Amino acid sequence: MASAALEIIGLTLCVFGTLLEMTACGLPTWKVTAFIEANIVVAQTIWDGLWMSCAVQSTGQMQCKMHDSMLALNQDLQAARALTVISSVMCVVGLLVVIAGAQCTNCIKTDGVKARVVNVGGVIYIISAIFMLVPLCWMANNIISDFYNPQVPASQKREIGAALYIGWAATAMLLIGGSVLCCSCPASGNSGYSVKYAPNKRSTPNGDYDKRNYV
Repeated sequence: MASAALEIIGLTLCVFGTLLEMTACGLPTWKVTAFIEANIVVAQTIWDGLWMSCAVQSTGQMQCKMHDSMLALNQDLQAARALTVISSVMCVVGLLVVIAGAQCTNCIKTDGVKARVVNVGGVIYIISAIFMLVPLCWMANNIISDFYNPQVPASQKREIGAALYIGWAATAMLLIGGSVLCCSCPASGNSGYSVKYAPNKRSTPNGDYDKRNYV
């Protein structure tokens, strides 16, 4: 019963983490315009994402444009694209593996094998979280480095966007959920009760039963 509860908790965390990860992957707010010095009053705000860049006017109108060429992107964006897609695919694979080995399904009959399959699913989720964490930290490091670099013009400096925070939350949920799934263990086959049988009554040589059998 406790193992089934751990599977439900771990799977729930991983599913929510997967949804947040895919949301962060699609949002264009990985980098946002930094309002510093003379750039404090601007007519538009620039958002840079993995797949598109958006310009938000002061009137509220927003225009987005897809990145024309992947090779023209910076190395951090290229790596982030690849790693986030791989991480999302691994999350889907981990979901299928955990469902196949869950105690509430009948895909696998043996309890020991089902527990090992769930553990494998937890490991897949942990690896996917690491793949997601690498581009997030890389991107944040580049943003902070450029922000404090005096050679970078103020108009080109960016700040950490909401997509990075969503990605970090998704990574935390995937790590915790995967660790919980790794703690799943097969149900014990012992019922806890032992059956004891009384010894057979033996008769004495003269045909009578031994008096010790009646004590």
